[in-house]
Amino acid sequence: MVEQPAGGAASADAADDAVEALDRPLPEGVRRKVVALVSDAFGGLTVTELPAQLRQYARFTPSRRAKFAGNAMAAALEGDALFRRRIGERLKETQPELSAALESGAPPAAADPVDVAAAAYVLRPAGWVKLLAAAGEEAQRVDAERADEETRRELERLREELTEARAQTKSETERLRGDLDAARKEAESLQRKLRSAANEVKRGEAALRRGRAESDAVRAEAAAQVSAAESETRRLRARLGEAEASVEAGRRAAREGRSVEDMRLRLLLDTVLEAAGGLRRELALPPSSMRPADSVDAVEPGRMSPKDIAARALSETDPALLDQLLALPQAHLIVDGYNVTKTGYPQMPLEKQRLRLLGGLAMLAAQTGAEMTCVFDGAELAAPVLLAPPRGVRVLFSKAGVTADELIRQLARAEPSGRPVVVVSTDREVADGVAKAGARPVASLLLLKRLSRV
Repeated sequence: MVEQPAGGAASADAADDAVEALDRPLPEGVRRKVVALVSDAFGGLTVTELPAQLRQYARFTPSRRAKFAGNAMAAALEGDALFRRRIGERLKETQPELSAALESGAPPAAADPVDVAAAAYVLRPAGWVKLLAAAGEEAQRVDAERADEETRRELERLREELTEARAQTKSETERLRGDLDAARKEAESLQRKLRSAANEVKRGEAALRRGRAESDAVRAEAAAQVSAAESETRRLRARLGEAEASVEAGRRAAREGRSVEDMRLRLLLDTVLEAAGGLRRELALPPSSMRPADSVDAVEPGRMSPKDIAARALSETDPALLDQLLALPQAHLIVDGYNVTKTGYPQMPLEKQRLRLLGGLAMLAAQTGAEMTCVFDGAELAAPVLLAPPRGVRVLFSKAGVTADELIRQLARAEPSGRPVVVVSTDREVADGVAKAGARPVASLLLLKRLSRV
């Protein structure tokens, strides 16, 4: 094939384009077909025959060229007449019949309008603009018919779906009505059951309240009976302890060859004698120089006035009160051990509490010379306590079943009437019990204050 000079071909194509030119964009279907024709014919050209902007796509496959270089190929085909002529020659070789029909001005009637328009756009025969317009109108008509057909099919589908939905809705409505009726009946049945259950609950609550009231009454009565039984048990234990103590004292007196009464009488006699001597010293009475005139009521120089005598009275919490009591002849100090230690230092272990208290009592006994007995509760002891009593302090533990309070009351009752006995305890029952036996109760705090000065 002999090629015309590039300048002459370009001028001829420019003249043709000046005569016939598109006044609207290519239809989309025609444009895609044109890009496909150019992409297929692209491979038959050498790199030098390609426009500069398309040479980078020379090694691409036709599908990739159509995808990535479609716009560039369309622009080159429209603006480069030589490139368009070369593509047209390749089209004539691949589709000679269609090309010849277009050249003759009689395109085949049975051909696809899009294929005819795409080939006419590339070959640019006489009347190609009309062919493109006709192809566009045909494509629009086909698209419209296709759209109408799709619309009709879509409308039929929607009508079928609507009919089916109506039937389904009707069936669902009937089913829901049936479910609603069944739910209403079930709700009525549940309401009846609920009312019945509520009535049962009310009856049960009333019965429970009655039962609780009866139970509280029975519990209160049982507690009162238990308390009475415990009181009676303590009284019987106390009497039993006293009886056992009396028996033991009688046995001990029999073994020693003297009776308890003789010992109490002797102790009382010593107490009276020492009290008389102390009273003589306190009153400063002359033994034999007293005369009747001395009995006349008068105030002698140097004697203590009633105000001075009143000033000697001490409060119940003054440690000096304990010193005065222990200064009495044959005084006996009985200490409720745990009552004192738990008042003064409860945080210490019991063993250290005992040792601390007994150490203080030993020093107090050495200072005052009074008889001292310290009583601890031994009813709950699991084993004997290993303890060496300090000098001047008698240490006693109560027996099993006997409390320290009962042992203290026994010690107070065992003393003869008239002997000064001081009991240290803040327990009201202990204080009242020893007071009835003639002893003087004092608070544990008084002893703790006195021991703090030792």
